[in-house]
Amino acid sequence: MARTPPEGTGAWNFRDIPRGLMNRVKMAAAYEGKTVKDFLVELAEARLQELERRGILPKSK
Repeated sequence: MARTPPEGTGAWNFRDIPRGLMNRVKMAAAYEGKTVKDFLVELAEARLQELERRGILPKSK
């Protein structure tokens, strides 16, 4: 059975991520009581907001 992702979402697969970085991200997510996915999404959102504030990226809708 194929999993159907929620509407408006997508999927990424990353390869060749340094093992040490993977372990540190897992530990940081666990420390904050989050999944790795939620941890990374929050990091990406925060960085994008910073780039928007600096005028590097257009404001999201």
